Amino acid sequence: MTGNRNARTREDDRPSDTDVSDAEGERRLLATWATPRTLKGVLSTVDHKIIGRRYIATAFVFLILGGLLALAMRLQLAAPEARFIGPDRYNQIFTMHGSTMMFLFAVPVMEAVGVFLVPLMIGTRNIAFPRLNAFSYWIFLSGGILLWVSFALDVGPDVGWFAYVPLAGPEFSPGKRADIWAQMITFTELAALAVAVELVATILKQRAPGMSLDRIPVFVWAMLVTSFLIIMAMPAIMIASSTLILDRLVGTQFYNPAEGGDALLWQHLFWFFGHPEVYIIFLPAVGMVSTIIPTFAGRPIFGYLPLVMALIATGILSFGLWVHHMFTTGLPRLGESFFTASSMSIAIPAGVQIFCWIATLWAGRPQLKTPLLFVCGFIFTFVLGGMTGVMVASVPLDTQVHDTYFVVAHFHYVLIGGALFPLIAAVYYWLPKVSGRMMSERLGRIVFALIFLGFHGTFFPMHFLGLMGMPRRVYTYQPEMGWGGLNLFVSLSALVLAAGFLLFFIDAIRSARSGPLAGPNPWNAPTLEWATSSPPPAYNFRRIPVVTSANPLWDNGETLPVAGGLNIDRRELLVSSVVEALPEARESSPTDSIWPFWAAMATSILLITSIFTPWAVVWGSIPVAITLIGWFWPKGEPEDEA
Repeated sequence: MTGNRNARTREDDRPSDTDVSDAEGERRLLATWATPRTLKGVLSTVDHKIIGRRYIATAFVFLILGGLLALAMRLQLAAPEARFIGPDRYNQIFTMHGSTMMFLFAVPVMEAVGVFLVPLMIGTRNIAFPRLNAFSYWIFLSGGILLWVSFALDVGPDVGWFAYVPLAGPEFSPGKRADIWAQMITFTELAALAVAVELVATILKQRAPGMSLDRIPVFVWAMLVTSFLIIMAMPAIMIASSTLILDRLVGTQFYNPAEGGDALLWQHLFWFFGHPEVYIIFLPAVGMVSTIIPTFAGRPIFGYLPLVMALIATGILSFGLWVHHMFTTGLPRLGESFFTASSMSIAIPAGVQIFCWIATLWAGRPQLKTPLLFVCGFIFTFVLGGMTGVMVASVPLDTQVHDTYFVVAHFHYVLIGGALFPLIAAVYYWLPKVSGRMMSERLGRIVFALIFLGFHGTFFPMHFLGLMGMPRRVYTYQPEMGWGGLNLFVSLSALVLAAGFLLFFIDAIRSARSGPLAGPNPWNAPTLEWATSSPPPAYNFRRIPVVTSANPLWDNGETLPVAGGLNIDRRELLVSSVVEALPEARESSPTDSIWPFWAAMATSILLITSIFTPWAVVWGSIPVAITLIGWFWPKGEPEDEA
């Protein structure tokens, strides 16, 4: 390793990880990287594993809250002319359900898994920009609290999770409900963009020596593509929500046709983000499945290169689909034809992925453990959801089923079937690495049966409800419509689904506390996160591993080569080249700091108070500037200046 950074870190002659015994090196590395168990330590930590666990736990709390809202809606719709929930509260509930699931659970939890796993899978000691990582979590938490406190105070948003104008505009939504929704978007997308930047930098520049582009785990590839999607797609929704706030608070006319604005501009901006968002949620799930299947098939993934190319193709094609959400708005026929074709073409890379997974299982000797059960359930469910996706890509059919329960069914098949099944598989697969303890195999099979049967019993009949004409976003219906029997069956199936999730959470919490000890690699998996202890130490790896193949633990076993030379008394990372992952330099990694927390609090106060007065942007920028100065002020140590 050469370069000025190397010279800078050699000045003090402090020992590297090769200059001391293993026991002494581990002790000193722990002292260097560990987070103090104090309140300040809790608020100041920049350990990617701690922040990743917080993200995951918080996202699952929002999943539970969103699921309870879904059960409330199903209780209301179980019978015609029910009076359990009134129309105003129902509007809040379905808005909160969709907003919570999409913005506070689905996207954050997928990024959170990446925050925890990516540094371990590529053999580095922390994520890039770790203080930004800490800042992003506090911003995400503040946005979720804002949304749910407003709902608890009966001023929750009631304009749907996509907040179409003019319904969400100042004329038809007085009060602060729509403003709270729009500002929640700012919180969550700011957090998501921060994490995406961190993951891109980490994956491209901090890989272990030898981990060239053709040796990167497929999950890491999926997180890289997802991060680029976030960086390119999410500014659109931030612009949309900001201009909506301006229309409502300072009297601009972006979406008012009477003053030269355009209501359809909102739909274009929202869905330019909204359809890539589906793949922002789905692509990490593809990476999870592509990592789990080889482990339980006992052989390397079939078609590594086609899988990676399919990930990239899906990411690119996802930006050419957004208008299929707008086929009923009166688009030019040529435009409709183009977006129909592009919407159908994205099934091609999806088909490549499914073929590679089936071929891997076919050529291996599958062990039908709980993670693989959920993967198989995912493949079955996602194929069904993809088939209805091709159906609604057709303009004539979409015109008939638009805004009906057919679309609700398709949407949940793609998102729950395409993301939640792999996520639960990932929890069963990686929780031993997170907690050091195994989950119950017996309970896991029961959980799978309840969730699989409950899911299909809940959402498959919705296709028929949609074809029978039941519109979405209705809080009641008349008996003569003939929807009562199917709705009752759907609501009872939702209880089965909820029971499956309840048992899943009980199993996860119980196992994390008192389950059987896992050991470093209980699944005999091939990727680097299993090369360290379970749970991993604060510094991840005693020495940085050297990668010689795409399946290092299978090909090297107990003799995994390692690289030395990093300082053990100061936080240092190895920086490598983008393509070949050749060592280039050693870089200081920022230490724990309280300033990201205070910066997040100052930013949160600015954003929340700006809902009530635009002057908050002016005065609120002062504490934000102060906290940022404290964050970046040189402290005299290289790691503090990084």
